Amino acid sequence: MSTTTAPQQERQDEPVDESVGGIVRSYFTRLRGGDVGALPAILGLIALIVVFSILRPSTFTNSFNFANLINQASAVIVIAMGLVFVLLLGEIDLSAGFTAGTAACIGGIALTNHGWPWYLAIVVALLTGAFVGLCIGLLVSRLGIPSFVVTLAAFLGLQGLMLVLIGEGGTISYRDETVLAIMNENLPVWLGWTLCVGGLATYAVMTFQQSRSRRAAGLAGDPFPLWAFKTGVITIVLLGATGYLSGERSRNPAVSSIKGVPNVVAVLVVLLVVLTFLLSRTAWGRHVYAVGGNEEAARRAGIRVKNVKLSCFVMCSTLAAVAGILLASRDNSVSPTTGGSLTLLYAVGAAVIGGTSLFGGKGRVVDAIIGGLVVAVIDNGMALLNQPSGRVYMVTGLVLLLAASVDAISRRRAAASGRV
Repeated sequence: MSTTTAPQQERQDEPVDESVGGIVRSYFTRLRGGDVGALPAILGLIALIVVFSILRPSTFTNSFNFANLINQASAVIVIAMGLVFVLLLGEIDLSAGFTAGTAACIGGIALTNHGWPWYLAIVVALLTGAFVGLCIGLLVSRLGIPSFVVTLAAFLGLQGLMLVLIGEGGTISYRDETVLAIMNENLPVWLGWTLCVGGLATYAVMTFQQSRSRRAAGLAGDPFPLWAFKTGVITIVLLGATGYLSGERSRNPAVSSIKGVPNVVAVLVVLLVVLTFLLSRTAWGRHVYAVGGNEEAARRAGIRVKNVKLSCFVMCSTLAAVAGILLASRDNSVSPTTGGSLTLLYAVGAAVIGGTSLFGGKGRVVDAIIGGLVVAVIDNGMALLNQPSGRVYMVTGLVLLLAASVDAISRRRAAASGRV
């Protein structure tokens, strides 16, 4: 079984040089050994932002477009978060996009056609997603049908179900203000700053205590300089983004003021924290990495592989249902094309571009956010350059191919260096 599947599970058998120079040398050693993580995606994201900022300085870099880019990426990011769990197993879910659309459709029927309260409609949508994941998971884990086949069948079946429920060219409108506010309103400025500062403080304390406790137990943990560097970079980025979004971005402030962090950011942060905790701090999360790293070894270790697979597909489809609610909130309606094939392809691309391996056993929830932002920046920036859709697809496809190539090369180098 891979020794690098779950983050930071290796034991410190040798003294570690905790100086800045030693940390840098250790990092480059890991890079040469194939442990690149999300570095290529982060560098690519920075490069894309710089290029589009130079080419369209007045439009790409303004706060209005920044907020729009976040809204544009949010649904794809949430679907990608769910796909991370499936990809960690070395499986795939081709139906996640239309699972999102179907869940939003069922929720819209309950909300609009039957007048249910918004919270019950959301619960129905989430249960719809969970049921789809349960069916897929049972077929894959119990009957042993390849996930590619099962989810391709679900892709076609759910698309047909949406056509039956909505009708050709039909729509189901979303009129509830609470649901619409998720993607169309912003947090009060004071609340945005409070959540940002509070979240940073919590992150700093938790990561410091985790690193110290791991090192005390003889396990690998970040030395203090590395912890300080990571925390400092994240603090600068998040404080800068919060400050930028807290400014006025309305084109006509006298008529209507638009300022504050978009509501959907809070949704993404909550999902990131909860899902990261599940993967990194629970026995279930360790079992997911173990099954993805070596299924047979996990089975011999007493892990219930079938249950782990089933739970990951349920998780993936439930998160797809969350994305469906976001799509409906942004568009104010659901149509037969909601969550269509392009949404799925972007989500798969986001997870892989962010650093999640297609071969299983390697990935984090934050990879979905990084990769989703890369995809959104390409789409948004090229639209501002008035490039046709064909070129956008080609560039996105090229970036995805590069990410998959980096994954394959890093795995080969990791195997050669004895890390796998």
